[in-house]
Order: sequence, then C-alpha cells, then structure tokens
Amino acid sequence: MSRQVARGLLTAAGFGLVLSACQAVGPDYQLPQNAAVQRADLQGQLASGNSDVVSAPVPADWWKLYQDPRLDLLVQQAMASNTDLRVAAANLARARTQVEEAQAEGGFSGSARFGAERLQESGEAFLLEEKVPVANIGSGSISTSYQFDLWGTLQRGIESAQANADAAQAAADTARITLVAEVVRAYTQVCAANEEREIAQQSLDLQEEGVTLVQRLRDAGRGDETQVTRTQTQFKSLRAEMPRYDAAQQAGLFTLSMLLAKPVNQLPAGVSDCAELPHIAQLLPVGDGAELLKRRPDIRQAERSLAAATAKIGVATGQLYPNISIGATVGTVGILDHLGEPATNRWGFGPLISWTIPTNGARARIREAEAGTQAALAHFDGVVLNAVRETQTGLVQYSALLDRRDALADAEHSAQQAANQTHQFFQAGRASFLADLQATKTYTDMRAQLAAANTQVAMQQINLFLALGGGWEKAPAAPIGQ
Repeated sequence: MSRQVARGLLTAAGFGLVLSACQAVGPDYQLPQNAAVQRADLQGQLASGNSDVVSAPVPADWWKLYQDPRLDLLVQQAMASNTDLRVAAANLARARTQVEEAQAEGGFSGSARFGAERLQESGEAFLLEEKVPVANIGSGSISTSYQFDLWGTLQRGIESAQANADAAQAAADTARITLVAEVVRAYTQVCAANEEREIAQQSLDLQEEGVTLVQRLRDAGRGDETQVTRTQTQFKSLRAEMPRYDAAQQAGLFTLSMLLAKPVNQLPAGVSDCAELPHIAQLLPVGDGAELLKRRPDIRQAERSLAAATAKIGVATGQLYPNISIGATVGTVGILDHLGEPATNRWGFGPLISWTIPTNGARARIREAEAGTQAALAHFDGVVLNAVRETQTGLVQYSALLDRRDALADAEHSAQQAANQTHQFFQAGRASFLADLQATKTYTDMRAQLAAANTQVAMQQINLFLALGGGWEKAPAAPIGQ
C-alpha cells in the first residue's frame, strides 16, 4: 500500500509540473500601439511659444510656490481630515483586500468535519431485507486539496484585482490633487473678496463725497437736481455691490470649513482677514507632454482599468475549461464506541476533475469582456486627449489673462498719474474739487478692475496646476503600462 501511495504522489507531482507550465488563457496585457497616449504629437513641449511659463518639472507641492505659511497649514490640515480623502482611502483598502481574496483562490485548501447522531439507517439502502438496528453513529474527517490553475484563470483574476487596486490608488491621488486645488481656490477667494471689498469701500466713500459736493453746488445755485439724482444713483449702485464681497468671503470660509472638516472659528488664525492674493513670484513650471501623461493620475486610473478589463477576458475564457484538483481525506465513520478502530477508519487520495459544460451564455460572457476592453480603451484615449486639452486650454487662457492684467495695470498707472496731476491742479486753483474727485474715483475704479484681473490670474494658475496633475506624488510616478 505504501508503494502505491508513493507512486500516486509522484504521479501527482509530475502532473502538477505539467499543469504549471500551461499558458494562461486570454490575452496578455500590453499597452495598445494605437492608444492615444502613444501619439508622438502629445509628447512634446506644452509651453511652446508661451513666454509666461517655463518647461521645468512641476513640483509635487506646487502650492508652496506661493510661499504662504498660512496656505501651507490649510493644505496640511485638509490632507489630514478631509472626508473625500477618507472615502478614497477606504475604497483603496477595499480594493487591496480584493487582491488578497483573489490571491487566496485556488491552491491549497482544507476542511475538518465531525458529527454524532442517533441514527436509524435504511436496510434496503444496503440491500438488506431486515431492519437495521438504531445506533449512535459518529463521523470525523480531515480533508485537504490543491486546485491547479491549469488555464491561468486564477492568475487572470489576480491580475484584474491588482489592476483595480492600482486604479483605486490613482483615484485616491486624483482626490488629493482636487482637494489641494479646492483649498487654494477657497483661500484665494477669501483674500480676493477682502481685497476687492476694501477697494470698493474706498470708491463708495469717494462717491459719497461726490454726492455731498453736488448737493452743495445745487444749494448754491451752481447745479441742478438732475446732477444730484445721477450722483445719488451711482452711490446707491456702488453700495448695492458691497454685500457681494461679504458673501464671497463667507462662501470661501465655509468651503474651507468643509474641506478641513472643522468649524469656521477653528480655521488657522488670519485666514478670514487675508487681504492680499497668494502670489507666485516666478514663471509657472509646466513640464512637457510626456511628463503630463505619466503624471496625471486620472490617466493612470484609466490605463489600469484597461488592464483590469483585459484580464477579465482571461477569467471569462477560463470558464470554458474544467477545474482540476488533487486531494486527500482521512476519517472515521461508525458506531461511537468503535470510532478510531481499523474497521471504521477510511482514507482517500486522488485527482478530481469538474467541468461545467460551457452553455448558458459562457461564450457570450467572453464577447462581453472583449467589448468591455474596447470601451475601456476608448475611455482611456478620451482621458488622455482631455488631459492635453485641459492643459493647452489652460495655458492659452492663462496667457490671455496675464496680457489683460498687464494692460489694466498700465491703465491703472495712467489713472493714478491723472489723479495726482488733477489733485495738484486743484491745490493750485486750476481745477475744481469735483474734477479732482472724479479723477480720484476713476483711479479707484481702475484699481478695482485690476484687483479683479489679479483674482482671475490667480484662479487660472490654480486651474492650470490642477490640469497639470501635480500635488499627489509621494514617489516618482511609474511609467504608463508598467
């Protein structure tokens, strides 16, 4: 008997070696040559012809370019407590657990079973005519088996689960990028609202002085009621705009409160009083197209989803073939008092083949998986093209806003000179107080337009960094497809 067992073990070992050498069903994943990410025209310079940016690597912590400790603290606290990041972390943990689950499929498995019962067995079941006596029957067994991954079905399942986990990691990186951009944007909104409100208040005060002056001129017989009404209308119009700045400031604070998951009164000191826009005192680093396609996590997420979809073709194909395993069982069955005696002992060893005949849509599921792969590839291409579009559009808009801001800065400088000259003429008796007031008001209006333009530039900088995909890296990004 021992010689037979040894022969069986050798046979099983050789059989296992043959099975392990089999090729996995379904296609091996490779990045398609016709994928948009492979296009040479998307790999070049992003900053070509744009003097407002530089083709330097995008820093991982781009918000530190503002050199604003208060902003750095806001980002740090948001990273530690934001609810979206908590959701992303939970999704990532679940995906990694699914990888462990896939890796545990197949291979060795074991079971143990023990029981006892008062049993009246059927005599005819044993081809006996007489009644079998009632007895206390016990049973116990220990079984172990090893399932061979003959067709690579389990391997494809692991590949799919791992690719999905990588996609979940990329989704978490995208959440981190978006969070940083939203924090910087909300903080910028608060600072811009405070700054623009201060300028608007100055303009309102000047308009109020104008109303008083026109009323005095009317009372002195040097003006009429129409001028008073027109000036009062301008004053009321400016005053009606003031709540808008307060609302923008409060909205920014409430957004920060949500992003940091803490009350407004617990935000870092000085945030609500910020009255100067965050400013980057250098050309914006934007890298090139090749770096963009490797850096953006939404591209990695789409590529990993394509890899997972490709592996699912192998999983579906493997369902066409039989499952093969080898196992052994040791146990005892009989009357309780006799358990363990030679007459009640049993053991077994051998292979097991189970095959579900491929009907009921098995081949349709393969075609379904293949169609899913084509959809994943199309989505991947769309994400790549959209990333390039967002970045290129952001660069064009940023350059246009800078040009507009520079033109307004020049106009604001001219308005300041005109206001200074008119005031000097007024002091010398060569201009009226009303002319002096109007020149000052024009200068204040230009300051307000320039402040709004600076806000637009600051917001577009944030949009551009968001499009560039910086702000998630903890280590150098792996090349696409690896």
